Amino acid sequence: MALAPAARTRRRSELSLGLLVIITTVGGYVLVALANGPELPPDLYALLAWVFGLYIVAHLAIRRFAPFADPTLLPLAAVLNGIGFVTIARLDRDQARVQSVWVAISIAVFVITLAVVRDVHVFERYRYTVAFVGVGALLLPLAPGIGRTVNGSRLWVAIGSLSFEPSEVAKVLLVAFFAAYLVDKRELLTYGRIRVGRWFIPSLRDLGPLLLAWGMALVVLGYEKDVGTSLLFFGVFAAMLYIATRRGAYLIGTLLLMAVGAVFAYHAFGHVRLRVENWLNPWTDAQGHGFQIIQSWYAFGSGGVGGTGLGLGSPWQIPNAATDFVFAAIGEELGLVGTIGVLVAFMLLVGSAYRIAVDATRPFAQLFAAGLATILGFQAFLIIGGVTRVIPLTGITLPFVSYGGSSLVANFAILAILLRISNDSAKERAEAGGDA
Repeated sequence: MALAPAARTRRRSELSLGLLVIITTVGGYVLVALANGPELPPDLYALLAWVFGLYIVAHLAIRRFAPFADPTLLPLAAVLNGIGFVTIARLDRDQARVQSVWVAISIAVFVITLAVVRDVHVFERYRYTVAFVGVGALLLPLAPGIGRTVNGSRLWVAIGSLSFEPSEVAKVLLVAFFAAYLVDKRELLTYGRIRVGRWFIPSLRDLGPLLLAWGMALVVLGYEKDVGTSLLFFGVFAAMLYIATRRGAYLIGTLLLMAVGAVFAYHAFGHVRLRVENWLNPWTDAQGHGFQIIQSWYAFGSGGVGGTGLGLGSPWQIPNAATDFVFAAIGEELGLVGTIGVLVAFMLLVGSAYRIAVDATRPFAQLFAAGLATILGFQAFLIIGGVTRVIPLTGITLPFVSYGGSSLVANFAILAILLRISNDSAKERAEAGGDA
């Protein structure tokens, strides 16, 4: 089926940018291999075919199911994923092989999401079912027999040899519920129905279901000691509430609750207290709990402005560099220039997602896209801020970059939903005679 001119232009731009992504990923992999010897890696052509094939599959899926969608989201996510893959390959070839499989699974989920979710308003129609499934996903790690505790947090589920974090799925579903409920109650939440002096405040009946779902999520996450995801929910909830109502009081109130929750977590959970102490002064236990953050400083310092070069640094000296500290590994071998490039890519990705929210023609799609954009942006801030010691380390992953399957799959699903919203909005404007 022939595409409309506007759709053809967008898909050509997406394909052209994708070629640059493929060159960047394969070129980085070659440089890493050449740092260890004078010969090209034997699996170079297999990697080239793999990267090219996965991108083409994703591109063709968009061309088939969302031809009017934004042309920049997929290339930006792909370049971040490519940088992450090259860095992981530099650190551990075995992890790189596993990550390549997860990338393929993520692309499959991306295609399935585009094919199945033909209208994002299905989340709005079944909002309470979505909330129930989302909270249920958060409860899964507490189930006996399948729940697993890793680094002090019980947030993993293991079924046979398969392990995953159900909170990655839950965050998407709960954002959908928040968006649906806020759209339905926007006027009552903005203007209120109970008079207190000169002001009107919302009734508990209006806020109740929203606070119940949000509170249950935070209680469960608190019991699982997953403080990073709890902070993510706080931030996303505050942003969505402010975007929906434009009332600064909600933002201030949510931030105050976040501060109270942070103080409680500090006194209640030993691993949270340890992370705060490492943030304040890691040198008190430089060879123990502070070793990881100190090594990341050395990595940034060794990288300088231009970096040591791919394959020429020693980022493997940072414990868990492929997961928690992948940004520090990038900083050592690509330097300040490379880290700024990653930050710019995230800013463009999140900015494009917010633009999709602004351009959406329906209120639910607007708020849903804004919530998903906030997830990507705030999650990137939490992990980069932790690695650079702006805030305490939270232990969540850097979207599209860090090693790990659950986060990668969820983020590509988010990408597909954003593209669906973008496509539907542009198509509606085109059918109405506007500029697509």
